[in-house]
Amino acid sequence: MKQPISILLIEDEESLRDIISFNLIKAGYNVFTAKNGKEGIELAKIILPNLIILDIMMPYKSGFEVHQILKENSIFEKTLIVYLTALNEEKKQLMGLNLGADDYITKPISMQLLVSRINALVRRILPQEIEQNTFLQFKNIHLNRTDYNVLINNKINIQFPKKEFELLYLLASQPNKVFLRDEILSKIWGEEVIVGPRTIDVHIRKIRKKLQMNIIKTIKGIGYKFIVTNE
Repeated sequence: MKQPISILLIEDEESLRDIISFNLIKAGYNVFTAKNGKEGIELAKIILPNLIILDIMMPYKSGFEVHQILKENSIFEKTLIVYLTALNEEKKQLMGLNLGADDYITKPISMQLLVSRINALVRRILPQEIEQNTFLQFKNIHLNRTDYNVLINNKINIQFPKKEFELLYLLASQPNKVFLRDEILSKIWGEEVIVGPRTIDVHIRKIRKKLQMNIIKTIKGIGYKFIVTNE
């Protein structure tokens, strides 16, 4: 199953933010929103979106400032940047495009056309499927998918129940990526299986207790991510 495309919408006008978000969600995207440039930068670092839609005239930091800050961070190297703004002067468009924007869209625009433009852009992205590798190896932890086994520091061997291992392996398959709660439920338990709302939390708690390692971070109200690196 392919990972859904995540979009961060940074727009200070609440009504417009709501209607754009609604239409993008309807089109099948995972959508996060921020109401100003500062909040947008902080949220981008947490969710690592595939695409960011930026207004230009915003409180605290303009869209240009947000773009400049993000482009200085290598983790956003492949992130698509789209300006959505009422500023239609050629000079402003050139500024955005020269910063490396993938598109510059002027308001007003119909939601149908906006979604169409976004769809065209995300076709460049090939959403990664969860790797079907047998092993995942990090600096001090080794996950063996053939027998649901985890080796820590080459000496502590832990056998996991299937669902707990699958959840750990899912998170570890893309380190530092935030997996949404609904995404985890869909991939691990399936869309046709009804489980309680705290099922993920219970499994995460059991995994943490067994590993005795601070490698799974809770992103409050959003989901979880695996934070071990090979550094």
